[in-house]
Amino acid sequence: MQKTFLAKKEDVEKERKWYLIDAEGKVLGKLAVVIANILRGKNKSIFTPHVDTGDYVVVVNAKKISVTGDKLKKKMYYSYSGYHGGLKERTLEEMLERRPEEVIHQAVKGMLPKNRLAREMIKKLKIFAGPEHSHAAQQPVPLEFKV
Repeated sequence: MQKTFLAKKEDVEKERKWYLIDAEGKVLGKLAVVIANILRGKNKSIFTPHVDTGDYVVVVNAKKISVTGDKLKKKMYYSYSGYHGGLKERTLEEMLERRPEEVIHQAVKGMLPKNRLAREMIKKLKIFAGPEHSHAAQQPVPLEFKV
C-alpha cells in the first residue's frame, strides 16, 4: 500500500521557479487561467491543495492583451470608496488605458481560491505594463503556451 504524498512548506520554498510571460496578443481569460495554475502549483507533481506549491510569475506587455467580442465597451470594473455616491465604474477600455496591470490582477485573483492561501499566492504575481521588468536578477524562464 502506497502512502499519499503531502508537500510541506519547507520543502517547497527551496524549489520555486520564476516564469516570464509575454501577454502581447493573448486573450485575457485564457492567460489568467495559465497564470493561476502556475501560482497554485497545479503544473507540478507535488501539488497539494492546502500548501502553496506555486511558482513566481512575471507578466510583461500587460497593456497589449486582447479580448474577444465587445468586452472593451461592455465589461465594467467597479470600485467603492465606502461613502454614499462613492461607487465608480469603468469600462475595460478605460482600465487598460489607466491601469493595465490591474486588469490582469483582477482576472487572476478571481480564479484563485477565496482564502488566506490565495492572498499568499497572489503576492507571487508581478505584472508590468511594458516590455521591461525589474526581476532580471531572478532569471525568469520564458513560458510559451498556445492561447
